[in-house]
Amino acid sequence: MEPTPYDLIVIGSGPAGESAAAAASAFGKRAAIVERSTLVGGASANTGTLPSKTLRETALAISGLKARDLYGVDLSLRHEATVAEFMYHERRVTANERRRIERGLSRHGVVLYHGDASFLDPHTIRVVTQAEPREGGHTHAHHEGGHHHLHPQATRHHEVLLRGETILIATGSSPVHPPGFDFDHPRVLDSDTILQLERLPRSLAVIGAGVIGSEYACTFAALGTDVWIVDGRDELLPFLDAEVSRTLEDAMRNQLGIEFLWKNRVTRCESPEYGDITLEFDTGGRLCVDAVLVAAGRSSNTASLSLAAAGIEPGPRGLINVDAHYQTSVPHIYAAGDVIGFPALASTSMEQARVAMCHAFHTGYKTDLAPLLPTGIYTIPEASMIGATEEDIKAQGIDYVVGRANYAQCARGEIIGDQIGFLKLLFRRDDMKLLGVHVIGEQASEVVHVGVVAMLSEATGDLFNRSCFNFPTLGDLYKIATYDAYRQRGPIATEPTSDPKSEG
Repeated sequence: MEPTPYDLIVIGSGPAGESAAAAASAFGKRAAIVERSTLVGGASANTGTLPSKTLRETALAISGLKARDLYGVDLSLRHEATVAEFMYHERRVTANERRRIERGLSRHGVVLYHGDASFLDPHTIRVVTQAEPREGGHTHAHHEGGHHHLHPQATRHHEVLLRGETILIATGSSPVHPPGFDFDHPRVLDSDTILQLERLPRSLAVIGAGVIGSEYACTFAALGTDVWIVDGRDELLPFLDAEVSRTLEDAMRNQLGIEFLWKNRVTRCESPEYGDITLEFDTGGRLCVDAVLVAAGRSSNTASLSLAAAGIEPGPRGLINVDAHYQTSVPHIYAAGDVIGFPALASTSMEQARVAMCHAFHTGYKTDLAPLLPTGIYTIPEASMIGATEEDIKAQGIDYVVGRANYAQCARGEIIGDQIGFLKLLFRRDDMKLLGVHVIGEQASEVVHVGVVAMLSEATGDLFNRSCFNFPTLGDLYKIATYDAYRQRGPIATEPTSDPKSEG
């Protein structure tokens, strides 16, 4: 069988894969994507980023949390609401996202193969597929209600060979399944299967206080589920600024009723077919709950790729090592997204893929990733940041000043009824250069973007001093926080100038 040649073969159709194929097409290259699932979009569109964030918005809407804060009215969740109703908006959003991806691939002329990919040699990919590929991002599978359905005559497995001058591995990651948990049980869940719940659990134990665990804990607590977070550590999301982390933990506990079981590790999970699931901890404690979500990290999807045939040796948890251009140890093979590890965000994955393609095809449009990358945490309330934390700055011995602005100090904050949100700006004292931006509260992941642009521009407080923001908006928080920082800083002593009259 003679391999079909392409300038670029991408393995995986998530954010990194889609961006890479689109970039290559824009450079006039012939590109193909191999996607193992019958659905395009990867975890971002189907099991991770978009579904979890959509569920969060649904929870806020139908729980009445915002209504209670704004109007003092309790619009409590209808107890007869079914999971199908709860998931309706999520399924519509993810279906629309898949259609958007398919239209984009079609517009760029990308050939899409649905099947399992593996290396035969550094340039050759073997695809075991169930449908014939077709130009323009489509296969012979037809599309109904956001899902692919294979025609009966196309369901026979067959093999195709592809040859790529350049190859990008963008296969993403999957939840880690630690021993001791029966993941075949319908109420022992990971961050993928939690979307397949048949009913809302009465109570939920979340094992792991990372980003995924914290986000889902907030969503289900907002819907009236009793939630416990169990973690062997004693600090929530320690990469956040400590002040933001403490505020978030207090809000999750006081507003949502989430209980934190710090310094506890699960030693046994008893999951009978009927009745509560029982967790036992190394501290001797026990907890009985209706369902368990295990959020114990993720592992790269590389086991089935036959990387050895390409000359690549994966690291722990299947991670692929890359250089600054996202090249692997084999120069024409690149990797991007979750498969290379931290930060494993949809936003960074897309940028990594674009950098890789610009390097691979020598375009020079984008030579490296931005040195500063924002982080958004979609808990209730949201948290977001870019740059250094206050703890980082102290450790570096930098003389700094903090400017704060509470949402309640801002007219838009009052309008939306956010009583705990704040913006925290960290400036270097001598020249007021912006070193860090930290936000917690409504739309934090949007508010931080003003700080992103400012920090990439190496701005000082003067930028916000001179800026005029629409009123009333949350953007005004930057001006309030900057004025606060200038007040905290006070006047800077300068060397006295000599008096010309006294000379001579």
